[in-house]
Amino acid sequence: PGSGGACDIASHAGRLLIILSHERHRLRDTVDYVTSPGYLRGREQRRATGLPGGGPAALITTLGVFGFDAQSGEAVLRSHHPGVSVGQIREHTGWALRVAPDVRETPTPNGEELTIIRRLDPQGFWTRGLVQ
Repeated sequence: PGSGGACDIASHAGRLLIILSHERHRLRDTVDYVTSPGYLRGREQRRATGLPGGGPAALITTLGVFGFDAQSGEAVLRSHHPGVSVGQIREHTGWALRVAPDVRETPTPNGEELTIIRRLDPQGFWTRGLVQ
């Protein structure tokens, strides 16, 4: 039980990438307990709390890719994966989804990227059905 060091990583990492299955119960508007801090109630609160790391750089889900607003730290949908609509992502997100004005389809990985992905996820746990 416990976060297995995730709090330390989220607090101290210079650049943090979050990868998770995109499910409404995981992507909630509010939570009862924060195991691994991101931007809390905004980038300023993260700084005021004294967290030394840079905070999340991206949230990569099974449906799309989110960046974080430079001021508020709010997650913003930047791209949707092929075959997934913004509407589907809204349905599976537990807050009022903010969408970038230039939202686009997530690019298909090139050959070199596929090699890296397959090396990092050899059993296809994260990429099952996405990367052939």
